[in-house]
Formats: sequence, structure tokens, C-alpha cells
Amino acid sequence: MGKDDCRELQLLDSEETLLMELLLLGLGDAYELQTLLFLLCLTIYTVTMVGNILIIMLVVTDPHLHTPVYFFLVNLSSLETCYSSTILPRLLVSFLTGDKTISAQGCMAQFFFFSTFATSECYLLAAMSYDQYLAICQPLLYARLMNWKVCLQLVAGSWVAGLLISTGITSSISRQSFCGPNAIDHFFCEEAPLLELSCGDTGMIRILIIILSFPDVVFPLLFTLASYVCIIAAILRIPSSIGRHKAFFTCSSHLTMLIVFYGTLIIVYMLPRTVPLRQLNKIFSFFYTVLTPLINPLIYSLRNREVKGALRRVLRGATACTDISN
Repeated sequence: MGKDDCRELQLLDSEETLLMELLLLGLGDAYELQTLLFLLCLTIYTVTMVGNILIIMLVVTDPHLHTPVYFFLVNLSSLETCYSSTILPRLLVSFLTGDKTISAQGCMAQFFFFSTFATSECYLLAAMSYDQYLAICQPLLYARLMNWKVCLQLVAGSWVAGLLISTGITSSISRQSFCGPNAIDHFFCEEAPLLELSCGDTGMIRILIIILSFPDVVFPLLFTLASYVCIIAAILRIPSSIGRHKAFFTCSSHLTMLIVFYGTLIIVYMLPRTVPLRQLNKIFSFFYTVLTPLINPLIYSLRNREVKGALRRVLRGATACTDISN
């Protein structure tokens, strides 16, 4: 075999490696910020995991919290735990080792799980909005309309919807061939940066993504907005200011979650993907993918009297067991 043939084979091998490996550029290239970003993300991930797992344990172990609203909260905390674990561990490893490469299969797997959990969260937040609507607008019918069978159907439907929509989008993107440059200017694998690396025509896939965005985000968002229009109208009809305050406080935690999640999500997908705005896009993406799962346990633990009461009972029980053992 001649030297020219050997050189050609090396180029083919190099091109094949390029197609099989992608480079996640992350949050920034400044070396002096890597340690700070690592500590920040590690703190966020630790608090997110501990906070959400604590909420799950409190709801499961405390009979006072065995109600539909806390059943939804347990599933939301489970989603947030999975949601964070698809992005932050990989990001922490890249900060620690400096290795920003990810295989094409690994990138598609990350996108699939991220998309599944994000879509499921949209539907679960819509289900929680319906629960709030029944509690405030139809209190006499609440027990009959929001029974355990309905709760299970709403939660199962949220997970299944996320799985089906994510499977459709991921399977379409995975059929594409990726070619150089292999760099993704983001800190995780998302559909828009992935399509920018495609060698072929992405017109049909982009149309499919637009079509699927309606059951993915638009329909749950519209349902949620309609629920809160009815809720706010019902609250304004309450004659006493104390009654209005109590009703608004009931849904304030969920409303805060909705504003943070959908607010940053809409900004991310409305921002033009131009070079000057990419860093800003990353910042807002960081908010809805990393900070939203952190905010959930903080809101529901600091603003919710029942959760704080359950935590005090658990701590008292633990203290009593410690005193007996001593």
C-alpha cells in the first residue's frame, strides 16, 4: 500500500471520529472561572437532589400529606431530580477534567431524556393547574372530580406524553449525519445546536419540531393559562380580603414555579440564535434547566406550612428516637 493510500485512510478515520464525537463548549472558555463554575454547579446539584428527595420522603412518610396536591408534588420532585441528573453530572465532569467531548450516541441519549422530562413537566404543571382550579373554583366537587384514579391518570398521561413526543423528535434528529465543525456552542445537547451540525437538509425536521411543539409546550401552556384565568376570576369574586389572600396563597407556590419555568423557556426559544445572543441564550437555558429544579424544593419548603409541619414532625420523631437510644 502506497503512502498516498495510507494518508487517505488516515483522513477517512479522522473524519469518522469527527462524526462520532461532538464537543460541548459549555458555559465559557475562561480557565479561571472553571473552578468557580464547578463549585456553583456542585452546590446547585447537591441542594436540588437533597431538597427534592426530602420532599418525596416527607410526602411518602407523613399521612397528613397523602392528598392529590402532594401526590403531584412528589411526581414533580421526581421529574426535577431526573431532569437535573441528565445535565449537571456531565457538566460537572467537564469542569473537573476539562474533557468537553461527548459521543454522538451519548449526546442523543442526553437530548432524549432531557426532552422527555421537560415535556412531562409541562403536562404535570398543567395537571397541577387543573388541581388548583378545582380546589378554588369547584371546592364542593373537588373530592369527587380529583379522586385517586384521576390523579394516577393525569400523572401517567404526563409521563407517557413526554416519552412519546421526545421519541418522535429524537428519532428524527438521530437519522441525521453530523459533520464538522463538531462543536456545539452550549452546555448540553439541545435540538437547535444539533441541527446546526447536520450535513443534510433539516427543513422537514424543523417543520416536524414546530408541529410537535404544539402538544409539547403550547397546549399545556394554554390549558395552564386558562386554568389560572378562571382561578384569578374566582379569587377576585371573594368578598373578604382575608379570603382572597388565603385563596391566592394556596396557589402562589405553583404560580411562582410556572412563571420561572415558562418565563425562561419562552425567552430561550424566542431569542434569535445569532452569535451575539448565544451567551445570553445559555444564561436563560441555565435558569430553566438547572435553577428551576432548585427553586421547586425551596418554594414548597419555605412557603408551605404543611410541608414545614411535616418536616418538624419528622425532626421531633428523630430527636425522640435519639433520646430513647441514649
